[in-house]
Amino acid sequence: MIDALRLTAEEAKKLLDAREISGAELFAAYAERDDDLHAFLYRCDDPGGDGIPIALKDVIGTKGVPTTAGSKILESYLPVYDATVAANCKRHGLRLLGKTNTDEFAMGSSTENSAFGPSRNPWDPARVPGGSGGGSAAAVSGGLAPWALGSDTGGSIKQPSALCGNVGLRPTYGTVSRFGVVAFASSLDQVGPVAKNVRDCAYLYSIIAGRDANDTTTVEVPEVELPTAQDLKGMRIGVPTEMNEADGIEPGVSAAVRKAIELAESLGAEVGECSLPRSVDYGVACYYLVAPAEASSNLARYDGARYGLRSDGDDFREMVMATRHDGLGDEPKRRIMIGTYALSSGYYDAYYGKAQRVRTMIRREHAEVFEKFDLIVSPTSPTVAFAIGEKAGNPLAMYLNDLLTIPSCMAGLPGLNIPCGLSEGLPVGLQLIGPQFAENTLFRAGHALEQALGFDVVPERLR
Repeated sequence: MIDALRLTAEEAKKLLDAREISGAELFAAYAERDDDLHAFLYRCDDPGGDGIPIALKDVIGTKGVPTTAGSKILESYLPVYDATVAANCKRHGLRLLGKTNTDEFAMGSSTENSAFGPSRNPWDPARVPGGSGGGSAAAVSGGLAPWALGSDTGGSIKQPSALCGNVGLRPTYGTVSRFGVVAFASSLDQVGPVAKNVRDCAYLYSIIAGRDANDTTTVEVPEVELPTAQDLKGMRIGVPTEMNEADGIEPGVSAAVRKAIELAESLGAEVGECSLPRSVDYGVACYYLVAPAEASSNLARYDGARYGLRSDGDDFREMVMATRHDGLGDEPKRRIMIGTYALSSGYYDAYYGKAQRVRTMIRREHAEVFEKFDLIVSPTSPTVAFAIGEKAGNPLAMYLNDLLTIPSCMAGLPGLNIPCGLSEGLPVGLQLIGPQFAENTLFRAGHALEQALGFDVVPERLR
């Protein structure tokens, strides 16, 4: 019998290669599970083959399969081509289980902004799975998929992975193609893997990473190494004071992260304090100027004239206004208005231009830290999963969920979440951040810590 809650993708591949199970049996083990978490927006029929099943966040274009970005404005949209990452998955034989729920246009930290209703956390269905990629995180944690792809703009892979007890990687900007992915903020968006362990995460990253002629931001990447290290000898780990002592970090989260840092030291790492004061102080404010500004430009394409929803209007202008009124939720509208204001004549230099200068400062501050350390560590999320509805009416409180993930995203750096313990019976995430193209370093450190921590990734209520 296939244990969908515990089976890793690597183990599944071994079973398939040894013909101990068939591709159809493996696909059915996940597809026939009840999605009481609302992790999926669309579930696919078995496409056939002998590959490992995978779930894709519903911002990733899939030919002939609905791609809604969690929005009513794209409810009827069927792409005519695959995103590059989806095509890469197909080329490696991966079989699409379905498209996972997301905050609308990936704008949110709880999946509550989805036009089709929130997903639920497998550890406690009364709580959020994080966002925007809560559907992918819930699917992996809840045994609905062995692994998944998400997208991360300001923390949308790392944060839900932390809240659901998964491993999640936001890769270095430019290592994974964005072609065919519904755009939110083009200078920040990056697709990455969500998995049960670090080796699966590294394996899936190796499938999707690399240069793509359709995305001129992409580059050749170092060969991905599946980690085997059991220690951290020779590793220099920095502990940024501001990211580990920030206001709002729950005591239980701090305690679990502190134990993980002590464990890293016992595994041979050289641990020292460092500082990222401006990155933490200004990161969120900088992000919420740059990202909405880019969103206001990207979402201008949704006008009812080309694809997706079209509402009636007396003329073209009225039709566009009606379409956007009917098709877009409150959060996209809020960010479009913020971004349009920041880009408007007379305010560009004061807001967007200044935010870009702050972004450069954040990059330089991180670069200075990485002259002394191989990676830095902090909590991924200041809190464990919170109750559905708890922060839905307070946008600022929701934005601060990404306080610790945003700075490295603004700098274009890779970040890995691994579960490091429990607080209030819910997972706590440890964030490992490295310099550009340091994914292999993150995998090595994450794997060694993962082995030593021995965290049980199966939610307690499902064991």
